[in-house]
Amino acid sequence: MKVLSILAPNPGPVTLAGTRSHLVGDEVAAIIDPGPEIPSHLERLAKAVAAAREVVILLTHAHPDHAAGAPALAAAIGARILGPGGGEAIADGQRFDTSAGVLTALATPGHARHHFCFHLEQARAVFVGDLVLGEGDTTWVGEYPGAVADYLNSLDRLDALQSRVLHTAHGPDVTDPAAAIARFRNHRLERIDRVRRVLDEGVADPDAVVARVYGPLPAEVQAMALASVAAIMDYLRAAG
Repeated sequence: MKVLSILAPNPGPVTLAGTRSHLVGDEVAAIIDPGPEIPSHLERLAKAVAAAREVVILLTHAHPDHAAGAPALAAAIGARILGPGGGEAIADGQRFDTSAGVLTALATPGHARHHFCFHLEQARAVFVGDLVLGEGDTTWVGEYPGAVADYLNSLDRLDALQSRVLHTAHGPDVTDPAAAIARFRNHRLERIDRVRRVLDEGVADPDAVVARVYGPLPAEVQAMALASVAAIMDYLRAAG
């Protein structure tokens, strides 16, 4: 086994078909993002690494659909948890051995303040968490002040790797990384420009800006849209 994707049964407007957990290596293995605490999903992950002599659990970020299942899985298989979301802290450039190659942590904040991708250089592959999704042209960026600038910088950092494939946590693998990264970057820049134009028209209330930028939204994503617009407004203030 080199890389295996196991889809958690947690579909939704944000998670798309569900969260994809990735297993890298066989005898020495890493599980990237064990996903939500759903027993059937964690059992599948445990079974997939049952023959490994060493396993580590790596978290891209702390959001529950990526990290909530980590403690139960770690207890079941006797693995360490590393990364944001209850694991041991990791650092940019930290390396993790697997029998499929070395995974290198890449700090990529934006979607979350503490977010990492994992670069499997030998395969020219990157496990991108929620930095880029396998479908569409946007991910949520609104968790904290400064998120938008961080996100754009993180896309540039990912682009510089010139990878062959992006293993995403939501949606299928991305086999044209440069095009996908450009699509996500352009969407963000267009959204920034749209918010700027609404503000220039004298609309200042964030709720009103959301209505102008997004139009009618399902109730379950309204709070995320408001946070996204607030983050863009913060970005524009910082840019003067």
